[in-house]
Amino acid sequence: MNKIADVVNRHKPVFILAVSLILVTLPFYVSTGNMRVINRILLYTLLAGGLNIINGYCGQLCFGIAGFYCVGVYVEAVLMKTFHVNFWLALLPAGILSALMGLIVSLPALRMKGIFLGMLTIGFSELMRLIALNWTSVTGGAMGLKGIMTPSFFGIRLAGNKYYYVFLVAEVLYLFCTNRIIKSRVGRAWMSIREDELAAGSLGVNIKRYKMLNFMYGSFWAGIAGAIFAPYSSYVDSTYFTLDEGFNVLGMLIIGGQGTLVGPLVGSVVGQVLTEFLRFLQTWRYVIYSVLIILMMWVRPQGLVGASSSILAGDRAKRIAAAKESAAAAV
Repeated sequence: MNKIADVVNRHKPVFILAVSLILVTLPFYVSTGNMRVINRILLYTLLAGGLNIINGYCGQLCFGIAGFYCVGVYVEAVLMKTFHVNFWLALLPAGILSALMGLIVSLPALRMKGIFLGMLTIGFSELMRLIALNWTSVTGGAMGLKGIMTPSFFGIRLAGNKYYYVFLVAEVLYLFCTNRIIKSRVGRAWMSIREDELAAGSLGVNIKRYKMLNFMYGSFWAGIAGAIFAPYSSYVDSTYFTLDEGFNVLGMLIIGGQGTLVGPLVGSVVGQVLTEFLRFLQTWRYVIYSVLIILMMWVRPQGLVGASSSILAGDRAKRIAAAKESAAAAV
């Protein structure tokens, strides 16, 4: 891995150019069926990325990412269907309203930790789903909202394989913005809270403020993912936002690695490709996927791309590191 990283760093401009060309030209040589899988990978990368901000970088516990996803989907769908707002203009309100929901959830969450906070987010997620199911005059109820049109860009209808570019641009923006924030004072404050909240507070970190910002930023991207999904699906109803969907996103994050930028992408690729290639096993493929999550939590809790020295690696990694230090001292 180190050799590969060294080669990439030495030829970074060439590597970036090659990857960019591959990504931009992807719809021209990939079949429609495979493009659907790629689009779902990008969708779940955004959702897992939003969850990663909350769980991975700040150490808070959120099981209800599907609730913020639900808010983004319905804000976009209602603005487009009922008020005939342009897709691009409706994107930001969808993200902002999801962020406001994140702020509301974070207020009682400031007094909770661990499983209690996780249960609170589950309650929020179910509340959003039930509102979507029962607010028939706005959301269409059990019948959902149909005929949500795909957007156009300078007269080009972004339908079929072309919609991939919407997902791609959103993913690039997420990675760019998140990378900048993580390297900023805000990101360092989040990680200090994750590592030791008491110590962070004693050093002057405003715990309440940064926890609220953390929830808002993570839920914002979940809402953006939902807003992009609404026209892509062209039909939405409350069944998209069950607890199973929230735990599915959490499973991808666990597999890829929390507290890393590429972890959500790796977990989404593994989750989507695995379930797609094992489609012939029908429902048994989900059993295999569940076993993979259990094995990952047992063998490598920090995920596939997580650092072994991370606090997310658990006591096992700490014991190994301590043993290595002792061995080095003995020599």
